[in-house]
Amino acid sequence: MKTERYAALNQEPPLSPVMVRRRVSVPMAEGAGTFVTFAGLGESGEHIAIEFPGEIPTATPLVRIHSECLTGDVFSSGKCDCGEQLREAITKIRREGGVLIYLRQEGRGIGLYNKLDAYALQQRGFDTYESNRLLGFRDDLRSYDVAAQMLLALGQTRIRLLSNNPDKAAQLSDFGITISDLVPTGVFVKKDNKDYLQTKVNKTGHHIKFEGVK
Repeated sequence: MKTERYAALNQEPPLSPVMVRRRVSVPMAEGAGTFVTFAGLGESGEHIAIEFPGEIPTATPLVRIHSECLTGDVFSSGKCDCGEQLREAITKIRREGGVLIYLRQEGRGIGLYNKLDAYALQQRGFDTYESNRLLGFRDDLRSYDVAAQMLLALGQTRIRLLSNNPDKAAQLSDFGITISDLVPTGVFVKKDNKDYLQTKVNKTGHHIKFEGVK
């Protein structure tokens, strides 16, 4: 993995410079946010950032790195907790001030069609990671270098990260982003996603606490 290679060398991986392309204020149900586009990102995909000034801004901005999930974000799928995490992030960042980075990395980077193929395998009893491997993919194809590029272009080098994913925090640190605090997301357990969430805990060390959650 890229970050492991650079960690072994005690070096930060190089990032090509990125520039802010445009900022546009967009009215939202939760209050206006400033949508930001970029020029020079190191991977394809129209990734965006949304800046919120904060109602009671904190000294260090709160940042959520959210990977696109059409089924969860738009259609409220019961198979994951992505939509709930996105809405929680917007509420918290709008209140405290910070940035939502929305990455077009559907299905942990395998794309929408392949993700739906993986869903078909999950219906046969395989977990999310096993399904990816059966389709010929690694457990997770995402790299967060593009998120680091976007944060650096916005001048955000020290953040509070809203995430349960230790790999996300490690990668951002490797790419030169200082994480002053790791803020856990809520636990959004539903009838059809508990096994999915437990698998993330068991296989990739996500920080999800089920105590008191039915």
